[in-house]
Formats: sequence, C-alpha cells, structure tokens
Amino acid sequence: MTALELATAAAVFLAGGMVKGTLGIGLPLVAVPLLSLVIPATQAIVLVAMPVLVSNAWQAVESGNLQGLRRFLPLIATQLVTTLLTVPMTLALSPRTLNAVLGAVVLLAVVLLCLPLRLQVAPTRERWWSAGIGAFSGAMGGVSSLTGPLIISYLASLRLPREAFIGSISLIYLGSAIPLYGSMAAHGRLGGTELLLSTLALAPVACGLTLGKRLRSHLSETWFRRVLLVFLTVVAVVLALK
Repeated sequence: MTALELATAAAVFLAGGMVKGTLGIGLPLVAVPLLSLVIPATQAIVLVAMPVLVSNAWQAVESGNLQGLRRFLPLIATQLVTTLLTVPMTLALSPRTLNAVLGAVVLLAVVLLCLPLRLQVAPTRERWWSAGIGAFSGAMGGVSSLTGPLIISYLASLRLPREAFIGSISLIYLGSAIPLYGSMAAHGRLGGTELLLSTLALAPVACGLTLGKRLRSHLSETWFRRVLLVFLTVVAVVLALK
C-alpha cells in the first residue's frame, strides 16, 4: 500500500469506529465498501480482520451472556458452512465483478436496515429459522464480510433483552469472522503484512469509537442513521459502476 492508501485506510477506520461508537454496529459495513474504492475488495475485507475480531470478542465477553452460543448454534453452524463454501468463489471473481457484487450486497444491507424484519418466530421453529438465516448471512459474509444487517433484523424480531442482544450478536459475528478470515489465510490472502496492517488499524478504530460515544450524546441516532444509509447507498452505486 502507498502512503496515500495508508492515510485513506486510517481515515476510513476512524469513520468506521465512529459509526460503531454511535450506533453500536456498522464497522465493516462502512470500512469495507469505502476501502474498496481505493484498494481491491479482497484486500479491504482482509484489513478489517483484527478490528472485527477484537471488538466482537470484547463485546461478547463484556456482555457476560454466553448462553447465546447454545441458543444460536444452528445459525452459527450453517453460517460457518456457507462462509467456507463462498470464499473460494469470491476469490475467483475478477475485481470488477467483485466490486459489483459488493455494491449489490451493500444496497441489500441498506434495504434491510431501512425495512427491518417484522417476524413472529415461534420458539418451536426458532432453530429452523436460525439455520436458514445463518446459511444466507454466511453467503453474504463470504462475498463481502457483511453479515450484520440480516442478523440484526432477525435478532430484533426475537425481541431479545439489550445485554442478550449484544452478547448474542457478538458471538454470531465471531462465528462468521473466524471461518472467513481463516479461509482467507488458507488461500494466501491474509499473510503477515496484512495481519500487521489490520492490527495497526485498531488504533484509528479505537479513536473512532471514543469520538462516536461522544457524538452519540449530541446527535440524534435517527438522523445519524439516515445520513449513514444515504451515504452507503451512494458508495454502493459507485462500487457497482466502478
């Protein structure tokens, strides 16, 4: 990466951290498509590895609610399988095609965040719903690393308490991130250099998280989310046309 690309990446991770600090979600949703405007999409996916792994592991432990691992095991299991199946196909795509796919996934994410699911999932059917959601989100994650919007909509439909929601979604994110980045490493896309750069990205992400927390107390979350969605729509269209 050139000096300009490194500076751009630092600014992107700062922005991603601010979004996560303000909304509690959205780090890869912001960082991956923005980085893909200046570097190859596969490299962008790799660079978010450490921020995603560290932030979600920390949130999972901090929540103290690890029971979600057993409850959402069907989701995590199918997500793992489809992630591993999708990553090799993703790596075989041309940069132009992958940008178009990533743009489409970002647009789908925007739609899901604008129109959250209003499901009524019976406890007796939750395991089947979880398995299906896991399969679809794993395919999305294998292509773009963006599993968040679908998982958020599904967990919101289950009306989980706040701490249970945070603990469960962090575990699910880890369940998708570990096979994704493990597969990237196995295919030679996550080496020592990429791992070092991804680790260095923790610094601007931490600064962004701090700024986001301060911003949250001064800015309406509703308006911030609207601006973010409009911004992501523009980025998705640019990616699709790139």
